[in-house]
This record gives sequence, structure tokens and C-alpha cells, in this order.
Amino acid sequence: MPKFFIKTYGCQMNERDSDQVAHSLIARGYERVAKETDADVVLLNTCSVRDMADQKALGKMGMLGRIAKERPHVVFGFLGCMAQARGESLLKNLPHVDLVVGTQKFHRVADYVEEFVARKRAVVAGVADPGHSRMDDPRFSIVDIAEEPGSQETIRDQQLASRQATAFVSIMQGCNMHCTFCIVPQTRGAERSRSIDEIVREVRDLVARGVKEVTLLGQIVNLYGRHGIPKIDNKSPFVQLLEAVHRIDRLERLRFTSPHPIGFRDDLIKAFARLPKLVEHVHLPLQSGSNKILKAMHRAYTAEKYVDLVRRIRQARKSIAITTDIIVGFPGETETDYRRTRDLVEQIQFDNAFIFRYSPRRDTPAAEMSEQIEESVKEERNQDLLRVVNESARRANERLVGRDVEVLCEGRSKTNPARLMGRTRTNKIVVFESDERLAGEILEVQIQQANGFSLYGTPVLPTSRASKGDHVRDRTDSPWRT
Repeated sequence: MPKFFIKTYGCQMNERDSDQVAHSLIARGYERVAKETDADVVLLNTCSVRDMADQKALGKMGMLGRIAKERPHVVFGFLGCMAQARGESLLKNLPHVDLVVGTQKFHRVADYVEEFVARKRAVVAGVADPGHSRMDDPRFSIVDIAEEPGSQETIRDQQLASRQATAFVSIMQGCNMHCTFCIVPQTRGAERSRSIDEIVREVRDLVARGVKEVTLLGQIVNLYGRHGIPKIDNKSPFVQLLEAVHRIDRLERLRFTSPHPIGFRDDLIKAFARLPKLVEHVHLPLQSGSNKILKAMHRAYTAEKYVDLVRRIRQARKSIAITTDIIVGFPGETETDYRRTRDLVEQIQFDNAFIFRYSPRRDTPAAEMSEQIEESVKEERNQDLLRVVNESARRANERLVGRDVEVLCEGRSKTNPARLMGRTRTNKIVVFESDERLAGEILEVQIQQANGFSLYGTPVLPTSRASKGDHVRDRTDSPWRT
């Protein structure tokens, strides 16, 4: 039986795409392995949002060259956003690479793998190289980031892992926002949304297989359907979708990521107050606390509007956790601009945040801007802001010590296989000791210790109630009472 290995870089969308590739290969008789040295096919699913992600993938593939020398039959391939952006140049610079498959061709990866194995030559699919014409090489297949039939379909007969508790569901592809720092519109294309009925069928199938929590995915998830699905009763297509998924029996939890502040209208805020399966967590990218920088980023909101949005979300759902993304060192960011970001982060007190140093992306407006910031300044601001975020995250976690919280057990901890891990409704990681048969179950855990970004506790009583939030037993108030 041939074996394959996939390493995924980047976002949850990439994780979902890797799952799709894995299931298609398994359906062809391949076996997934945990080490690239055991595989006959090695695939890296790449991200191009930041330079570091590019460099990690390129470095990893470079190191895999030694395997190619020792085992010349192994197929090596790049998938995803970097493949879409860099195209055939990846074949030229890394001679042992066989496949370069773009973002609209994940459903064809198994075909390309088998074709390469059979024909013993490279296959380039779904990528764009400005200096290369598709007429020059019959191996070159391009969809110009338009939707190819099948590219968003889920493999319905996939065999989920035993007692899998959570699943990602892609509801749309692409982005029309054109933030000046972002390469996603080039790699993922324009917004395209699946139908509500199709998404509901997929979630219902996942729940029938034992999944208790689904996360709806989109580049800007809360702008789902805005170009093709009409409003009903003044509810956006995204809220209509949330309601439809919420009605699915035996689904316990519903999440989504990543939204844009401009897509958070009143109907979505109210949904948190009235849909109990919608968990108490919002990941709400801020990017900067300076209005000057937000305008240069083409973010279409102000710091003041962002703060007001956070206030309204917290008012709608008690004890909701809010996390964010922030970029430091964007071109033209002065010390005053950075201080405004820092002050806003102090004011909001996020449960967690991902802090990124700005890295220029080819063919994006920000890469051509003047006043690029020195790397040393970016690093200093990055470390300073991390300290602020870590302190607010520590306080948020310590508030849970001594409380009983609802946890969905996802299985063994990756860092300590002797223990189990799960997530609260507010997306906090909880590690605990118990019987592995609890994997896939919802239970209560008493938090005894907060350490960094993880919580440690002891199981109390299993529970199937979904509508409890992170505060249970010692609380009489409902977490969605407004």
C-alpha cells in the first residue's frame, strides 16, 4: 500500500484543504503516515500570507532533497497559496519537486499524484506563471482562480477519524477586500459562496458521523453570500446560514472564522444573544489601533468603530472571549501609531492575540509603499505587544481557576500524550487526565491551574448540555442573557 505525508502551514482553510487531499488519497488506497521518511508521496500545503510561512515551506522542501537522493521514487509536491503565487518557479529552484498544485485544484491532487507516478514526469496544475503560456506545455493546467466544478466539494464518503469531535467546513472561497498587505485575493481569487443547502447537508453528514462541533471557514466568513443570496427579514446570508446550521439535531457547538469588522452588523451581533449553539468566542482581526495605518491598510473601519463593536458583542453575550490579529511595523507606522495600537490592546483586554511583524508580499500595494520599517523596530514592537497580550491572556485564564467549565474532549494532548485535551466554548485549551474513551465527549472539568495559554484540571461529570458557556455549576446566570 503506498503511503503519503502532508504537512500544513497557515490557516484553518489550509487544514481543511489538506483533509480533503488526504481523504481523496485514502480513497485511492493510500495510507497516511506521520513521518515524511516513511512516505512515498510528500506534500507541503503552503501559506503565502507572511514571508516566514513561505520560508518555512521552502526550507522544509529543501531539507527533503536528501530523501529524494536516497529514495528517488518518492513524489514531492507543493500545494496551496505559495504554489498558486510562485507557480513553476518552484520546479526550477527545487529540482526534486514534482508537483505544484494551486488553490483551486485540491480535488485533483490524487489524479496528479497517480499521473506522475505513472508517467514519471512533473505535473503543474492550477498555478499561474506570467512568463509561461499554457500553450507552451500541455502539462500546464490553469483555472485563473475561477471556480472549477468540484473544487469546493467535500468528499462525502470520507471516513472520519475514530470519535472525531470537531470538523472544519468551508463555506466560501476568495476575498474581495484587497487589504494592501494581503496576497489572498491573488491566491484564492474573488468571493465565491456555496449554497446554504449544500453546507447544511455537509454539516448534517458530519454530525451523523459523530462530530459535535463545526467551524465554518471563509477568508471573510461573515460576508458569506453577499453577492448571490438575498436578505430575508433583514438577516444577512451569513446569519441565515448560522440559523440553518444551528437547527441541525445533535450538533452541540458552532464556530466561525475569520470575520471582518465591517461584516459584523446588528443581525450577527443579535445572533450571539439568541443562538445557544453559537459559542462564546469571536476572533475579530484588528490589525492596527491607528486610524492612519488602518486607512493605509484599506481596512474600512476606525479604531473607535472597532472598540464600539467589541462593546456591543460583549453586551450581547456575557463572558464572550475575543481574540484578534495585529500587524506591527506596517509601512509608515510611527512610534505614535504603534502606541495607539498598544493602548487599544490594553483597553480591550483580548483573551489572546496573534501578533505579526509586517512582511512585504510580492504584487501587493504595501510592498511598494515608502517608509518601510526596519526589522529591528518591527521585532521590538512585536515583543513589546506580545508582553501586553500575554498578560491579558494570563488574567483571563486565571479567572477560570476554581471554576467548572464545559470541555469538548478532542483526544490525547499533542505535547503530553499521557493526558487528554479539549477546548472550552471560549476556545481555551484544557489539559486533564482521564480515560481516553472520553474522546469526542462533552464533559465538565474543574480548572485547577492556569499556565501560559493552557488550563489544567480534573473532570467532574460528563454532560451533553451544549448551552452552558465556560461558567457552570457555580453560576445561576445564563451566558446568553442580554
